[in-house]
Amino acid sequence: MNSINWLAVLAAGISAFVLGGVWYSPSLFGKAWMTDNNLTMEQIKKGNFAKIYGWALVLSLIAAANLAMFLADNCAQKTDVSWGAIAGFLAGIWVFCFVAIHGLFEHKPARLIFINGGYSVVALILMGAIIGLWR
Repeated sequence: MNSINWLAVLAAGISAFVLGGVWYSPSLFGKAWMTDNNLTMEQIKKGNFAKIYGWALVLSLIAAANLAMFLADNCAQKTDVSWGAIAGFLAGIWVFCFVAIHGLFEHKPARLIFINGGYSVVALILMGAIIGLWR
């Protein structure tokens, strides 16, 4: 725990949260995501935004801390921005596989699986690069 840069974890967690805002915006994948989930803007607006965004931020921070612990404990000598990004990619593939499994059993379209799984991969690459950069 002493070898973890908690400011890097904070920045990494916030980066995934911000990426989610961009990723799921109407200008990127938001419209397709809404269509594939059979959601309308009216339904989205009825959501509890404090709960949704609050938990999204908390979970992003937990994911960043978890990745930092893996990088600190297993790869302390070689963790840099490159290895952080690679470790994030590998973790992202792991998460993508489970997103895909859930999506398949839920009969979700492939596009939705790639939107959600792709976000996980890109977010973890970004988090790993930030954690590695601030090592």
